[in-house]
Amino acid sequence: MPVIYLGLGSNLGDREQNIHDAVRFLSGYGISELKLSTIIETAPVGGPPQGLFLNAVLRAETLLGPQELLKVIQQVESDLGRVRAVKDGPRTIDIDILLYEGVSLEIPELCIPHPRMKEREFVMAPLREVRGY
Repeated sequence: MPVIYLGLGSNLGDREQNIHDAVRFLSGYGISELKLSTIIETAPVGGPPQGLFLNAVLRAETLLGPQELLKVIQQVESDLGRVRAVKDGPRTIDIDILLYEGVSLEIPELCIPHPRMKEREFVMAPLREVRGY
């Protein structure tokens, strides 16, 4: 099965529980957890003034293709109460596809690898942890 890396973030409600719930919900869609990074607290990047985030990276396996995976992610975000009222605004959960083994993709709704991940230490540090370097 292809290995994928997902970025998870939350700054509303029980932030840590939101991240663990997202991992659990994703497993219900055939996304098998291999390793969840340490959860770290970080300042928001962009958007309106808002609270601190908890962030993590999930290393997982799935048979879902990239576009199917995106649909599942959006469903999980919705199931966990994410409302897209303000661009880059506060959210119960945010899940980004960072990497998908063997895939490079650039279409309007999805870019793999994630185009801004290298600019964000709150993504790169947990990613290094789950990749083992």
